[in-house]
Amino acid sequence: MDLNKQQFTTEVGGKTLKLEISNLAGQASAAVLGTFGDTSVLVTVVMGKEEREIDYFPLTIDYEERFYAAGKIIGSRFIRREGRPSENAVLSGRMIDRTLRPLFNQSMRRDVQIVITVLSYDDQNDPDFISLLSASTALLISEVPWDGPVAGLRLAKIENGELVINPTNSVLTENQISFECFVSGPENKINMVELSGIDAKEEKVINAFEKAQLEINKLVDFQKDIQKKIGKPKAEIIEKEISPDIKNKVIDFLKDKLETAMYMENKGERNENIELVKKNLFEYLSQEGITDFSGLENLLEEQINYLFTKNILELEKRPDGRKLDEIRPLYGEVGLFSRLHGSALFARGSTQALAATTLGSPGAAQLVETMEISGKRRFMLHYNFPPYSVGEIGKLGAPGRREIGHGALAERAIKSILPSEEEFPYTIRIVSEILSSNGSSSMATVCASIMSLMDAGVPIKKPVAGISLGIALDEKNPDGKYKIFTDIQGLEDHYGGTDFKVAGTTDGITAIQADVKIKGLTIEIIKEILAKAKKARLEILDFIKTVIDKPRSELSKFAPIIMMVNIKPEQIGEVIGPGGKMINKIIKDTGVDSIDIEEDGRVFITGVGKEKVMLALNQIKGMTREFQIGEIIIGKVFKILEFGAIVDLGGGKDGMIHISELKEGFVQKVEDVLNLGDMVKVKIIKVENGKIGLSLRGAKEQ
Repeated sequence: MDLNKQQFTTEVGGKTLKLEISNLAGQASAAVLGTFGDTSVLVTVVMGKEEREIDYFPLTIDYEERFYAAGKIIGSRFIRREGRPSENAVLSGRMIDRTLRPLFNQSMRRDVQIVITVLSYDDQNDPDFISLLSASTALLISEVPWDGPVAGLRLAKIENGELVINPTNSVLTENQISFECFVSGPENKINMVELSGIDAKEEKVINAFEKAQLEINKLVDFQKDIQKKIGKPKAEIIEKEISPDIKNKVIDFLKDKLETAMYMENKGERNENIELVKKNLFEYLSQEGITDFSGLENLLEEQINYLFTKNILELEKRPDGRKLDEIRPLYGEVGLFSRLHGSALFARGSTQALAATTLGSPGAAQLVETMEISGKRRFMLHYNFPPYSVGEIGKLGAPGRREIGHGALAERAIKSILPSEEEFPYTIRIVSEILSSNGSSSMATVCASIMSLMDAGVPIKKPVAGISLGIALDEKNPDGKYKIFTDIQGLEDHYGGTDFKVAGTTDGITAIQADVKIKGLTIEIIKEILAKAKKARLEILDFIKTVIDKPRSELSKFAPIIMMVNIKPEQIGEVIGPGGKMINKIIKDTGVDSIDIEEDGRVFITGVGKEKVMLALNQIKGMTREFQIGEIIIGKVFKILEFGAIVDLGGGKDGMIHISELKEGFVQKVEDVLNLGDMVKVKIIKVENGKIGLSLRGAKEQ
């Protein structure tokens, strides 16, 4: 069979990128095999045959990791196959979705599914870059209506000043990184950002975005050339037409009512009022003899969006009456529950986040093994968004894509200010419970979490705070007029052009996540957003200091104590014992919670109560103590032999006094000098293959 392969190549960051279009997956609307380094992905696009009777655009993006891509056989011992997507896979899928989705006509009602399958992973080149590019190209050459192409790439700012395009994993692990980010969008615009950093400066971040935009534009041109050669004609979008007469009736009816309903401080009342306007509208239209309400939901949304944008652009009028740069009222409290190791409540307006910090032993770290990662995770931040937080009834269960994404963002925002494992060997888990949501609960999570860490006594380097900004921009207006507003609430998130989240310290940015609903933002707009975000961040940091200004000097009495001792790696087996017999005995005898041993010989003893931990620590020190010839030690005689006596030296160690070393001169019987239970001072005269020779007379001569 002839696959009719067509290959297209270009260079990115000094490496060859290859896109291959063939008859592979030939029943899909389009398929692209993308390769960068030895990392390869297959991206397929399929569009449904008919429009669906729904009120949203049904786009699905599935990011599928395959263990074979990295040469691994992992998973449950009884089910050696891929299960639910890993968190990394969910985050990659969300990132690609957020880049592609804004460029679809949201009036489409035909299903579109994009499946990204990672076929080969070389352990160096991140699949996200080639996945997004391949998905964009597949959409572009298919019959699916879409306003692309887009492209994106990863950048890393190394401490020495170099900005690396698509850094390999080796570059990221072998260098001190100021920040790394994934930036994507269409030509001359950015519509998606993921960034994590260590006090990254705004101007350095903007420089990186400028460089990214140049590379994005090159990749956009590359895709346009492919489309010219092999692109299919685009399918027509069938939109439900509303007659001008009905449209005018709707607009006239909404003229005064919509503004009255929308513009009030209380979210619940606002939502109820908008629903009432909608109900009254349909009743009015029914009275006018109109029975087909198809498309009216979309028309209502358009009118709300128009009014919202117009009022901000022309009057700087926000739904709750705030100024454009005004943050909602802040509230904070720590130490809410005495049994928790650390807790905090942070509220910004009606958005409330309750964060709880739990400290555990090094052994409580999460073991992570995915296609890309194998290792331990000592810091975890989990975000829960129950339905009651938005006044709804819904199912509670496993975290969804939103919960995973928001938790990962807050985790990235905080990770860089945590103490090192050497300074603070605890495993740290934070759980954020969103009690009430009205915009930017992920940034409220950052603020609540940092206060919870300080309440727990975790010696963080400095506090972090986060804020989200929005934009009103009329894309149909050629003058490009826009207004940026700080601390978005729910309605502003829904109808605004972006949800641009920025977290950081007083010294710089630690995380950015940008979701852009319009086609994209220019570098100049982003520069202004970052400046306004910094002003708001510093204001919130000042507030946090009024609640708790530094970590508590002591851990909670309910938190475990961890002590560490270093032993030689070759002594690890001795401490563990056959089948774990010795280490389990120490845990049982002392009452500690756990003893964790690292390959380099670090031993961590964890327990509640200093006395228990010290007892276990001393036992391990005794077991692994190395005795020196000439050392004087006191021990207890616990066995008498014909030719000598055995002395307990502590820590499970013993030594023998030969009969000739009991005293000067001839000794007839050991019992003539020593008895069972005697405490004796002895001198070490031999250490050989774990056996210790002792001298009683030698000690007396000292």
